[in-house]
Amino acid sequence: MAKKTETAATAANNFPKLHNAMWPGLVGKGSPGAEPCIDLDTMLDMTAKAEVNGVKFDGVDIFLFDPHVNIDSSDDDLKRLADTIRKKSLVVGSVVAPIWPPTGGGSAMGGDEDRAKFVEQVRKGCRIAKKLRELGVRPYGVVRIDSASSPSDWSTDPEANTKRIAETFAQACDIAESHGERLAAEGEICWGGMHSWKRMVQLFEMVDRPKTLGYQADMAHNLLFTMGYNAPEDRILPEGFDWMNRGQIDAAYRLVANALRPWTIDFHVAQNDATVKGSGSHDKTGRHCLPNDPGGKLDVVRYAGFWLRDDAGHPTRAVQHICWDGCMFANDTMMKPETWNLVLKQMIDVRSAHGWDAPVAVAI
Repeated sequence: MAKKTETAATAANNFPKLHNAMWPGLVGKGSPGAEPCIDLDTMLDMTAKAEVNGVKFDGVDIFLFDPHVNIDSSDDDLKRLADTIRKKSLVVGSVVAPIWPPTGGGSAMGGDEDRAKFVEQVRKGCRIAKKLRELGVRPYGVVRIDSASSPSDWSTDPEANTKRIAETFAQACDIAESHGERLAAEGEICWGGMHSWKRMVQLFEMVDRPKTLGYQADMAHNLLFTMGYNAPEDRILPEGFDWMNRGQIDAAYRLVANALRPWTIDFHVAQNDATVKGSGSHDKTGRHCLPNDPGGKLDVVRYAGFWLRDDAGHPTRAVQHICWDGCMFANDTMMKPETWNLVLKQMIDVRSAHGWDAPVAVAI
């Protein structure tokens, strides 16, 4: 691909909107030996107070699980939630359905009972997502899912298990369509059948519902796809590669982005140091780092362009908002106001480079 002409970016872009994830206050926390959860009001307050040169976060993406949002919330509960978020001058974007066995769901490749529980949690998540739209606090966004299955369990019969996941996702698509929602499956090394970039593409092609089911691309997790964590047969970067060989790393990351960008409908800005991390009850997955982490391997703004621009260098406009994912950040990091100003600055830089009004020709 020929190098694009580099031009100055503008900070005046209004899209995509800038969101902060609320689930870092929950994921990997609250279980024995783990840090305590951070309540939703605190997460909202820290997000609302972040500001860089007069620019603030536009909204939040939320996890539909206690103690943040009960998946069985009443309409009155959801109205109170909408009012709370609106008072912070924020909106809701994407929501995470609690489809895992510990949160009331079941494996998407399990037996009939497990799969029924999975689909029921999707139904409840779509109901909340729709209600928040009707309440005027959610102008865009998707319902996030994954296979709720481990790579080790999946590997006992890869093709049969992938087929079952695809069938379950198709049922979930029917539910989503009945609510006017779309689903986004987030590829991560910890989710069976979604733990490799090739398996992720295979799953989307098997479900074949591109108007309803798409990809949630997380920059950190996709870096690990290139390295073959949990899927050595699909690794792109060779064993013992040199991190100083940026051309080789760029080519590998671009290969993953080119394969999954056509399916991408939700996007997480993130930094990764090429390691994995687990916390509490959460399995090991891509370790999310601060934007300025000295061990960070990603040129975040540049690599975001691999996802947010097409091969011709044009913004895809496939997502209405982008979200920072600080999953499993330590509580002391999340309680510092400077953390969120730093994150917001990174998000602004991504939007300035690749937003709706950004120049079409840009070096990526």
